[in-house]
Amino acid sequence: MPETRHTASVEVTTSGGGWLDHGVHIDPHSHGDGQLVYAASGALATSTARGTWVAPANRATWTPPGFEHSHRFYGRTDVRLVIVPAASCDALAGHPGVFAVSPLLREAVLALTDRPESRPGAHARLLDVVIDELVETPEQSLHLPEPNDPRLRAVTALLHADPGRTTTLTGLGHLVGASERTLSRLFDAELGMSFHRWRTVLRVHHAVIHLTNGVSVTDTAITCGWSNPSSFIDAFSSVVGQTPGRYQADLHRHDH
Repeated sequence: MPETRHTASVEVTTSGGGWLDHGVHIDPHSHGDGQLVYAASGALATSTARGTWVAPANRATWTPPGFEHSHRFYGRTDVRLVIVPAASCDALAGHPGVFAVSPLLREAVLALTDRPESRPGAHARLLDVVIDELVETPEQSLHLPEPNDPRLRAVTALLHADPGRTTTLTGLGHLVGASERTLSRLFDAELGMSFHRWRTVLRVHHAVIHLTNGVSVTDTAITCGWSNPSSFIDAFSSVVGQTPGRYQADLHRHDH
């Protein structure tokens, strides 16, 4: 991963957009209002104490008021921020999450962040459309939770350092001093998913970043730990909702 640039933590109070270079990191901060972040091109990751949410170009991250969070951007990113006043957040999820971006939601976000208000109340009406779309959209499975147990944290740290690592849970247990049975139980109890599922989501997070940076599907599969491209395509599709090839094609289409 390339070295990141850090920006100062500021309170964002208005919706808007702009281009950010690859690797930009916004330090932990919080807002009094809700914040929807959408990468019209590129990809982003939003992290809180509850874990990390990755949003490729067909997803947006949602952070309710009061949650401390940070952002990291991958590829040259056309980032759009939509501020949802705290008084309008009751209908939305009370926890951070990732949501699919429907064609209507995308166009509403772009219009809200692209142009000045043409008539009084126009932005408020567009924001109502954004909120309505989010209420109707199910959350997506791009959340990577992080553990509290020190043994489990040691295992996830090894995998974060090398997502392509093929060591079994038994082998990882030997490295951190815990049995395979104990670690398996901790994955279910603390993270709500199996070891295999957690590692798959971690690998897909990294795959999104590689694909966003123009790495081929085959090279991404190998780098991120899949034994062959077909198994990578199946796993990526099950998490992201489209094949890695289609994801890259959509990135190019949005860029142009």
